[in-house]
Amino acid sequence: MLKEFRDFITRGNVMDLAVAVIIGGAFTTIVKSFTTNIIGPIIALVVGKVDLSGIVLTIGDTTFKIGQFLDDVINFIIVAFVIFMLLKGITALRNATSRSNDKEEESSETTLTPTEEYLKDIRNLLAERDSDLPREASKKIEEKIAKED
Repeated sequence: MLKEFRDFITRGNVMDLAVAVIIGGAFTTIVKSFTTNIIGPIIALVVGKVDLSGIVLTIGDTTFKIGQFLDDVINFIIVAFVIFMLLKGITALRNATSRSNDKEEESSETTLTPTEEYLKDIRNLLAERDSDLPREASKKIEEKIAKED
């Protein structure tokens, strides 16, 4: 059982998750500081208080920390926005990379004559019909086409 646990912990996904949690903790500290030191004073200009965490609602003996809740909501919105922007950037980068790969593939393909296209289609149809067609036979067909040029 100890070996299974060690294998589980050293698996790539678990290590990636551990790194993400550590970086997330550090990022949360930065966002908290940003909210407290920059966003808080801006909101305080509108609300009239410097410290949002001081806004409380007291009913009887119960105290509701509304200001702290607002700080936490602002922190969440900032973190969610940053993660959204990161994912949007990563997606754009992946799309740009795949588009450039597609263009390279298109440009690397040579234009075939109608006869070569026809022979290629026949070869592909035969390969589909006889899926056990050896690759050597397919290569020979391609070599024959290339020799005819």
